[in-house]
Amino acid sequence: MTAAQPTTFSTVREDFFNPPAGIRKLREEAPISRMTFADGHLGWLVTGYSTARAILSDSRFSARGELKHPPVPRAAVLEESPAAPPGMFIQHDAPEHQRYRKLLVGQFTVRRMRLLTEWIEKITEERLDEMERIGSPADLFEHFALPIPSMVISELLGVPYKDREKFQHDTAVWSSFGASTEDVMGAFASLGAYLHGLVLAKRAEPGDDLLSGLITGEGNLTDEELTSIAFLLLVAGHETTANQIGLSTFALLDNPEQLAALRADPSLMEGAVEEMLRYLSIVHHGPTRAALEDVEIDGQLIKAGEVVMVSLAAANRDPERYADPENLEVTRQVAAHLAFGHGIHQCLGQQLARIELRSALTALLRRFPNLRLDVPAEEVRLRHDMQVYGVYQLPVAW
Repeated sequence: MTAAQPTTFSTVREDFFNPPAGIRKLREEAPISRMTFADGHLGWLVTGYSTARAILSDSRFSARGELKHPPVPRAAVLEESPAAPPGMFIQHDAPEHQRYRKLLVGQFTVRRMRLLTEWIEKITEERLDEMERIGSPADLFEHFALPIPSMVISELLGVPYKDREKFQHDTAVWSSFGASTEDVMGAFASLGAYLHGLVLAKRAEPGDDLLSGLITGEGNLTDEELTSIAFLLLVAGHETTANQIGLSTFALLDNPEQLAALRADPSLMEGAVEEMLRYLSIVHHGPTRAALEDVEIDGQLIKAGEVVMVSLAAANRDPERYADPENLEVTRQVAAHLAFGHGIHQCLGQQLARIELRSALTALLRRFPNLRLDVPAEEVRLRHDMQVYGVYQLPVAW
């Protein structure tokens, strides 16, 4: 394969934690390469760190959904993409995107983050109590990694946690690459209807949660806008963090020297979380952008209308940015990794995710000093077929 030949994008990682070998090879040849999208359109794949930052911060590239093409085969999105509905701010450009983001940033107050930190620490200890009650061995993903962010996002949005099975199921189906069009669209409609009902309930009786704050605030958001915002925050707020907790734990257990360093000095955890975010980069295919005009990047002419996909996993392993990028080093001083994206669409909930990751991993290693995998590493089921990489289960013992 040469950089001049179009490639297709694969989500299958040949080993546990590294990006697909084909993507890594492309990065060695050039920071940007030709790529064939799942619907046959010819576009571009970015694998270099500096190129990724440049494109994600360039207003000549649009995030609008109707301009994009799907990077990987997925039945529900192989037809022409419609325009994003109001409130689906990750698929809006300026000035609509800034309007929504400003309203949301106003809800992520210092007071709310402080209260959520206390809540996260409390539920983390409760989940560890539950694991001890279940006894060794146990599935760390089911009993620890998934419940924590699900409970946190429920608290933040005012979603009843008793409804977790519904939103976890609908999210899983909607995020699957292998599900049928009927199933994906059904899950999308089901979760949308549920959240629309929640919006109506919050309008009638607001509470002390983010969704109520948006309703009673100055944005004058419609029910449709609020439903779209709730959808984005609910899906992203538990799906990504749950898999980051699970995969980070797997990575540490598979790297005993790094695990030992963290156990010996828990003060390393803050930096270690940043390193695991860089090293794992759990979003299979990163942001896609459409060129609004002809743009030259790294000697390549990207024509107006062509779509560019950024591989965050490849960019975060760029040796021109990080020394020995293929190694997990919990003492690494990680600066400006791209796990949360870059530019105006950088992840809104990244500080909350960091709090969850630090709290969960710190408490887990403290409570179970002899934590270990209960199956050979090769038997851990990995999520190659979902939008977010991670583990389906993580059997552990202690």
